[in-house]
Amino acid sequence: MTAVMLPDGMDPAPASTRRPRALQRHRLSVAPWWRDVVGALTWASVLVVVALWVSNSGLQHLSGLGTGLVSLGRLSGLLSADLLLIQVLLMARIPLVEGAYGQDVLAHRHRLVGFTSVNLLAVHLVLIIAGYAAVDDVNLIAQTWDFVVNYPGMLLATAATALIVMVSWTSIKRARAKLRYESWHLLHLYAYLGVGLSIPHEVWTGADFTASPPARLYWWSLYAAALGAVLIWRVGVPLWRTARHRLVVEQVVQEGPGVVSVIVRGRRLDRLAGAGQFLTWRFRGREGWTRGHPFSLSAVPTRERARITVKALGDGSSALAGLRPGSRVMVEGPYGRLHAGVRTRRKVTLIGSGIGITPLRALLEEFEQQPGEVTLIYRASSEADLVLRHELDSLAAHTGARVFYVVGRRIRGRRSWLPSSAAHLSDAEALRQLVPDIAEHDVYLCGAQEWMDAAAAAALANEVPASRIHTERFSW
Repeated sequence: MTAVMLPDGMDPAPASTRRPRALQRHRLSVAPWWRDVVGALTWASVLVVVALWVSNSGLQHLSGLGTGLVSLGRLSGLLSADLLLIQVLLMARIPLVEGAYGQDVLAHRHRLVGFTSVNLLAVHLVLIIAGYAAVDDVNLIAQTWDFVVNYPGMLLATAATALIVMVSWTSIKRARAKLRYESWHLLHLYAYLGVGLSIPHEVWTGADFTASPPARLYWWSLYAAALGAVLIWRVGVPLWRTARHRLVVEQVVQEGPGVVSVIVRGRRLDRLAGAGQFLTWRFRGREGWTRGHPFSLSAVPTRERARITVKALGDGSSALAGLRPGSRVMVEGPYGRLHAGVRTRRKVTLIGSGIGITPLRALLEEFEQQPGEVTLIYRASSEADLVLRHELDSLAAHTGARVFYVVGRRIRGRRSWLPSSAAHLSDAEALRQLVPDIAEHDVYLCGAQEWMDAAAAAALANEVPASRIHTERFSW
């Protein structure tokens, strides 16, 4: 395809036929069947909980109204506790789980499991109160008061319920939209406190937790696994990795309006993360440094240096422009499946929007490729918003990759990845014009959520299998 065939606003960057140096395949590839293993273990845990409930006379107690409600309340409470602990494990940053799913898919499943757990908790409360009220022939208010005041561990359980409900409420999309990321993240940490406060109630009054040696073994093992995973992967490993790499800010570079690159110096940074991945960063010496923020690497890390490029979109990202050289840096990660390890084809198309270009720029640098095998499509509202353009042009000239800049305001009244200048084309047609053989490519996407949905739909419409569309969503 030649330049004159392109719609207005889609300009190709200069390319070359130079052969690039060969690069090793990324070391972070995780077998796809690990997803099936995690899913199977999740369902197995639910079956174990039901089996333990049955073994503790769960079915026999269904004969009467009051006892039946209590028995079903026990089951819903057990399932709620089980899913709550699975939710903790899903987001404990366990490498095999993280590598199999990626943070965007894990976050979706985390929310799904979490809301299911909270709904079951509500069912548990209603059924237990109604069941005991029916058995004791008292009203619901009196029974609720009796539970909270007179049953061991119930005051702590009430506090745990309040915390879990608060975390659940702030996870609803509309509520999240009204909160700063920093506030949402802080509130979300109270879920761990809620899990801890629920333990006394489960041990002291939950007969199903202590009814038999298998029940005790299962529940204490699950709690130990959740606690161990958090302590190891959310606390221990990040501290060890920070100490190992000894990261400090070396330089802050203004890349464009509201966009800065932070270059950090350290040891063995080529082992810190791979191109396309992101880490959670904490920069010492500034207010609010304890709150981590996820930023992707915008270049392949060398042995002594790594770089992130960030747009000022909130308090945390805006503060990076004021970082002082020498500031200590703490990191957690790496995370994400937007790396070369998930590549399945020689031909690759990278499609990025806005600041989402940063991990794709790093991938363009890292990918082993022959001239013409890799295509980068960069969507931006204006020429001024094309971050790192000079680097992309240089990489295209060096590797022979094709780079297209798709510039212009969005199409009004249509969910599309295209600018208004290409409104006469469908999303799929425009993608096919830029990459005629797109069906033979792996497709990597990074950008705003709705924009990525439109770009992914265009790839699917061009017969790219879903398994070859790789995304990373940073929504929370």
